[in-house]
Amino acid sequence: MAEAWLKHFAQELGVDLEVHSAGTEKTYVKEEAQRAMAEVGLSLEGHRSKTLWEVPDPWNFHLVLTVCDQAKEACPAYPARTLKRHVSFPDPTGKPLEEWRRVRDALGRMSLFLVRNLKEGQVPSDETLAQAAWGA
Repeated sequence: MAEAWLKHFAQELGVDLEVHSAGTEKTYVKEEAQRAMAEVGLSLEGHRSKTLWEVPDPWNFHLVLTVCDQAKEACPAYPARTLKRHVSFPDPTGKPLEEWRRVRDALGRMSLFLVRNLKEGQVPSDETLAQAAWGA
């Protein structure tokens, strides 16, 4: 969901971003994620679950954003030039669609905030990203 939001806002705001999503393990794009994103007009068609080793040149990312605590812990060491940010989002797997919507909307708010900041040449802190997501 985060990948779709980030690509959407980058295109909407005219920001040249290359966005890749990867997980700690390869699974599948869950039906609930597809439904929740379709409700806001974003398709996950063509998206697939992949690991870090399946994305292009993972050692040369400018920014690595983790959105679950498990991924933050499992994330490998990156070269010093790579910025890392983390915002904790609960995994809605096995929960009602309403929880998927709640996480979807928070990811959307955080993604818009991040892309706006990147457009201005700034990378927000973990705390300001979390505040944008959850309003806390």
